[in-house]
Amino acid sequence: MEYAHPLKETYSRIEQMAKLYYRYGAMNSGKSTSLLQVAYNYEERGQHVLVAKPSIDTKGEGVVSRLGVTREVDLFITPELDVIEAFKVIKTQYEQEGKTVDCFIVDEAQFLTRDQVNDLFIIAVQLGTPVMAYGIRNDFQTNAFTGSLRLLEIAHSLEELKTICRCGRKAILNGRKIDGLFIKEGQQVAIDGQHADYESLCGTCYLEKVGPIS
Repeated sequence: MEYAHPLKETYSRIEQMAKLYYRYGAMNSGKSTSLLQVAYNYEERGQHVLVAKPSIDTKGEGVVSRLGVTREVDLFITPELDVIEAFKVIKTQYEQEGKTVDCFIVDEAQFLTRDQVNDLFIIAVQLGTPVMAYGIRNDFQTNAFTGSLRLLEIAHSLEELKTICRCGRKAILNGRKIDGLFIKEGQQVAIDGQHADYESLCGTCYLEKVGPIS
C-alpha cells in the first residue's frame, strides 16, 4: 500500500487554492482579447464568470477588443466602491438563481485603488473565487499605475502579454499622441477633453520619439 507524503498533500492543497492572477502588457498587447477568451472558456464548460471594470474607463459600456468583439460588464467599479461587498451581493444573486461565480475577471485593473486590489486578493484567498485581473503596467510617462503596482506586489501569478514596437522589438512602454505627435505632459488618465491615441514602444523608440525618462 502506498502512502501519500504529508508535504506532498500540503502542496497539493495549496495548488488547489483560489489565486489572484495579473496579466499585464503594453497597449495593444491583446489583454481584452485574452480576457474575452477566458470568459468564453469558462462559459463553454457551463461555468459562470463575473466581469468587472473600473468606471473611469470610458471606452464603451463593456469590454471592447480591438478585434471587434465586445462583452457587457456585470460590475462597474467606482473609486469609492467596496469591491468585496459588491462581489458578495452579486454572488448572492447568482446563488439565488442556482448559479455560482466560478471566476471574477477584472479589465483595466490598473485604474483600481490599492485597497480595491487588496479586495481582489481577499476574494481569491478568503472567499475562494479565482480572480483574473488585466491591465497595463505603466502610463505614457513610464510611471506605474496604482492598481498595477499593487497587483505586481501581491498577485500569486504574473503573466506578461507581449506585443511589438513599430521597429519590431518587444514593446514595454506606452506613448501618448495628440494630433499625431507624441507628448510627455498631461494627466495620467484624462486629457481635458482632448482625444488621445496611444502607441506601444520599445525602450529605444520611446527615448527617440517621446524623449528622456525621469
